[in-house]
Amino acid sequence: MSEAASILIADDEACRVVTLNRPQRRNALGSEAMARLGEALADAAADPAVGAVVLTGAPPAFCAGSDLKELGALDIAGMAEHEAETAAISRSIGALDIPVIAAVEGYALGGGCILALSCDLVVTARDVRWSMPEVANGWLPPWGLEALIARVGLVRARSIVWGALDCTGAEAHRLGLADALCEPGEALATAIAMGKRLAGRPASAVISTKRYFAQLRLDAAHLDAVASEHFQQDARSPAAQAVLAKFSGR
Repeated sequence: MSEAASILIADDEACRVVTLNRPQRRNALGSEAMARLGEALADAAADPAVGAVVLTGAPPAFCAGSDLKELGALDIAGMAEHEAETAAISRSIGALDIPVIAAVEGYALGGGCILALSCDLVVTARDVRWSMPEVANGWLPPWGLEALIARVGLVRARSIVWGALDCTGAEAHRLGLADALCEPGEALATAIAMGKRLAGRPASAVISTKRYFAQLRLDAAHLDAVASEHFQQDARSPAAQAVLAKFSGR
């Protein structure tokens, strides 16, 4: 196993495991972490020995979402740029020619929830806490809502965002947010097994399938740009400023 800053990389036969490794920050999506994640995903896709990627998080969580401490120290333009970089890396998952499987334990909050949904397949442990608190915090999620819409449809996605999703892995599986449900502690092994099965299938057919279905999805880049505009407006509100100040220490 090798470490590049906030990312761990390991190979299990033809399956590459990429681990978010900021446990002290609950694997929050800081700028350095996302840059390293983008590099790790691109490297995996370029390696002919890798047939699938599993994305997971170091205990105790998959990912706590955007790094609000880092975000809150920026002005609104800086926050929008920070989130746009995160959005681009998350969107890149859909453009890779290999399947990416999220293995979720602990919790997936906010941007962590959306990052998991941006993967091609999602495995969740039964007791995971899935939560999208952005609207309750005072802002529209600034990226990744296309991934949510692709999984549950427009009307349910709107309800989930408005309602500040907060549910267990079992409920997330029932809603269609996750493809596979497992017992606590088994998400990584389950995801690796899925990855190995896909890696063992004819690569050209796996690639064609991913490319075909990618063409049927909405324009994620455009939707992220629109969401970012709303986010910037929302971030000026007293409610949003109070939340950001709490995390940044302002």
